[in-house]
Amino acid sequence: MDQSNRYADLSLKEEDLIKGDGHVLVAYHMQPAAGYGYLETAAHIAAESSTGTNVEVCTTDDFTKGVDALVYFIDEAKGVMKVAYPIDLFDRNIIDGRAMLVSFLTLAIGNNQGQGDVKCLKMHDFYVPRQFMRQFDGPSMGIADMWEILGRPRVNGGYIAGTIIKPKLGLRPEPFAKAAYQFWLGGDFIKNDEPQGNQVFCPTKKVIPLVVDAMKRAMDETGQAKIFSANITADDHYEMLARADYILEAFGPDANKVAFLVDGYVGGPGMVTTARRQYPAQFLHYHRAGHGAVTSPSALRGYSAFVLSKMSRLQGASGIHVGTMGYGKMEGAADDRNIAYMIERDSADGPYYHQEWYGMKPTTPIISGGMNALRLPGFFENLGHGNVINTSGGGSWGHIDSPMAGAISLRQSYECWKSGADPIEFAKEHKEFARAFESFPGDADKIFPGWREKLGVHK
Repeated sequence: MDQSNRYADLSLKEEDLIKGDGHVLVAYHMQPAAGYGYLETAAHIAAESSTGTNVEVCTTDDFTKGVDALVYFIDEAKGVMKVAYPIDLFDRNIIDGRAMLVSFLTLAIGNNQGQGDVKCLKMHDFYVPRQFMRQFDGPSMGIADMWEILGRPRVNGGYIAGTIIKPKLGLRPEPFAKAAYQFWLGGDFIKNDEPQGNQVFCPTKKVIPLVVDAMKRAMDETGQAKIFSANITADDHYEMLARADYILEAFGPDANKVAFLVDGYVGGPGMVTTARRQYPAQFLHYHRAGHGAVTSPSALRGYSAFVLSKMSRLQGASGIHVGTMGYGKMEGAADDRNIAYMIERDSADGPYYHQEWYGMKPTTPIISGGMNALRLPGFFENLGHGNVINTSGGGSWGHIDSPMAGAISLRQSYECWKSGADPIEFAKEHKEFARAFESFPGDADKIFPGWREKLGVHK
């Protein structure tokens, strides 16, 4: 059934919809299945995303038609369609009247992903009007709060050198805590890797007290604050709260140095919102494990990594992994910096929409996946700043001297870039950074050809 007469209005102007402040706008890449027209399929998507079905029903009235989602733009040649969703369509909390991200996903990603007339359909951007944005929690804590804990300025406090304890699975409590201590002697931030939690060989109630002790000893020895991001991911709301409460109690006076990591993609929006609302004084670390199932460029349906990150800010994530923009081991490209700009700035351009955030706290880009001291200068140059959290696993534990030296090399790499120094010349005066060249010779050969002769390394 062609529903384009009801669910499409190509006379609508995007600037008027934005000025009206009453619609969430969504840009999709769409291709119809063979035998279906473009506008016909687009209208069916809008119908399934709002008030429609595949037949006329007797319960539809004039009010219902007033909250129809409408296709307002198509470019069949480029495979782009845009839909305007009236904000009244979206579900609100009973307890406080606020908006929920799960409702946005239910409508804008829900049934339309399984339509038989659609070959591919992927959300690439969305726009949130001011009055609707005010209904989302947004972050309660940000990188400025972490800088303050670390004794830095709240503005441009710089790079936070972090790691993931490796191997990500298989360590018992004592080796895990020992590894944390070794890194903290040189670095700032340690996160549980996403599978780490309450394994039978490393129970939470055995390992956390040892981590607390390791943090205290490292802080005493260095005179610097440290941060631990603890994984509280769980299927059950009460289990997640039990983990979080235990961890806070164990850290006691140092509980402000605890972040909570949640696997926001596999756990879903409910997990993120629960952590945000129950623990507003903790940095909420959104790990996006599994997101590639829908965000990968090779995936024909779902939504992009840009969309995932933008949604995380609405939900209240203090920080989210954003990839390495082509400088690490995962999928990505240099222009992925656009993801970081959208979540950290108050005004930013997306692929299709400009977004004003109206003072909502920023979400910190977390950089992870194959990074080391040699790759960081190029990353910082591409991004344009170093106000990020970087969790380098191999980049720390693979350092030829020690994880402490690996952590120091990461920080020195940032100092090198920030000062505008030549990395080879900088290495001559900074041992840990210099030894990173020998630790990662493959990267050194690729990024800094001739480094052996320049640094006097002959092997």
